[in-house]
Amino acid sequence: MYNEPIVPADFDVPQLLETERMRLRPLSIDHAVKDYDAVMTSEERLRTVYDPGGEWPRGLTLEQNIIELGWHQAEFQLHTSFAYTVLRPDESEVLGCMYIYPTRKPGYDVEITMWVRASRVAEGLDQHLFETVEPWIAACWPFTNPAYPGRRISFDEWRALPAE
Repeated sequence: MYNEPIVPADFDVPQLLETERMRLRPLSIDHAVKDYDAVMTSEERLRTVYDPGGEWPRGLTLEQNIIELGWHQAEFQLHTSFAYTVLRPDESEVLGCMYIYPTRKPGYDVEITMWVRASRVAEGLDQHLFETVEPWIAACWPFTNPAYPGRRISFDEWRALPAE
């Protein structure tokens, strides 16, 4: 868990972001089964997006996923990081996730990553998510220089940056 809040104590954390194609809400254990389905049906894509050659989420169980979502939910409540689930507008399906984490990379105050389930990439949902989140962060959040690894900077370049 992260220790320090990444937003001021009086900041009103956004609870909802909606478009005609999706809805973002804080990720919680209430989303566990639908989130697990999204993760496991996108297993190969997630490994190539976040950690080429890595293992996550191979072997992830529903129980482990519930624990991870509880962790994200606690960090959200403590304002030390923020994880949002990306849902269909009717909330019948988890389409992906978006994360705001603190970073120790010089010149950046947070790192923001996101993904959509593999079955939704071809319809342009991944790009729609990014094009929706980036201006929302700029308009509604107190960050001065958010990083978008895998978007505005490659993951390889991001990982190569030294930490403070």
